Amino acid sequence: MTACSADPTRFILVDTSHPGNVGATARAMKVMGFSELVLVRPRFADVLIQEETVAMASGAADILVRAKVVDTLAEALEGVTYAIGTAMTPRDFGPPTLTPRDGLAQLASRKPPHTVGFVFGSERYGMSNEDVYRCHAVISIPTNPSYGSLNLSQAVQVLAYEWRQALGGFPVEPRTPAVELADGRSVQGLLDHWQQALVALGFLNPASPKKLIPRLNQLINRAQLRQEEIHILRGVAKAILDKSRSPSSDN
Repeated sequence: MTACSADPTRFILVDTSHPGNVGATARAMKVMGFSELVLVRPRFADVLIQEETVAMASGAADILVRAKVVDTLAEALEGVTYAIGTAMTPRDFGPPTLTPRDGLAQLASRKPPHTVGFVFGSERYGMSNEDVYRCHAVISIPTNPSYGSLNLSQAVQVLAYEWRQALGGFPVEPRTPAVELADGRSVQGLLDHWQQALVALGFLNPASPKKLIPRLNQLINRAQLRQEEIHILRGVAKAILDKSRSPSSDN
């Protein structure tokens, strides 16, 4: 078993009991660009194809299809050159403890790079000391001291995100929808319409308009109105004119 050169990261779940966590783990991995999942002694032999697993994977079924099931952690770690356990260091002795932000950044900068394996224990009991001893380091996610309980797949998501960021992250693609700005003709049409409406309201005296309309023109230019916003403002002007022409408006 060797890790893909384009994805030198493996997520290993040991003694997993809940199918939903396996599916959610696959989803967490895929959104961060990781693809190699190994299960060690899962509670259900058919967990990768169970309905709940596939449902929780939510589009990451390809991760499940490629996932492997093995009997021992030693098999799962084949090809891994740096194993990270998600557990507390045993009291007697054990590997050093990393933090996600600083520890993973240092690991990512190593040349040549490691093939990294993140090892997660069972939902109820976590990792056994024997499994922790097989790891090069353990990692601790800083949480609220009074409530630090993370669901298995949530822990996978946190570490997958932090590891991806340490590796360089993904660019944030700004969403820039096409915008149709109003042209000069549209702006003039709006001003003409608003002039009629303001006269109908009695706000503008056509005999002495002063500089109201040119000032409105400058305001609109600064606002860089979109075409649909011109339509909205002309709709307001139309409503004013319709109201002023209504017979009931004289009452």
